[in-house]
Amino acid sequence: MTTVTHIASRRAARPTPPASLETIQLHAQAHNALSTALHYLTQPDCTPEQLHTATARAVRGATLLKRASAAATINQRKGG
Repeated sequence: MTTVTHIASRRAARPTPPASLETIQLHAQAHNALSTALHYLTQPDCTPEQLHTATARAVRGATLLKRASAAATINQRKGG
């Protein structure tokens, strides 16, 4: 005889609303800023100016991530 194991249906989890255009754009901008910062930091002859630029790009990336997180939270509340 075969034992049947019941599993939760796919509807058990609440569906997440699709990301808004604003959230996607902020995510892309944060990715670009952090990628630029990493590029400057990995240069073998990183100058003080490049370090300053990398720091500024990293801070900008963190700010954009914070804004993207806030936008995603607002989008989730609207959809849920």
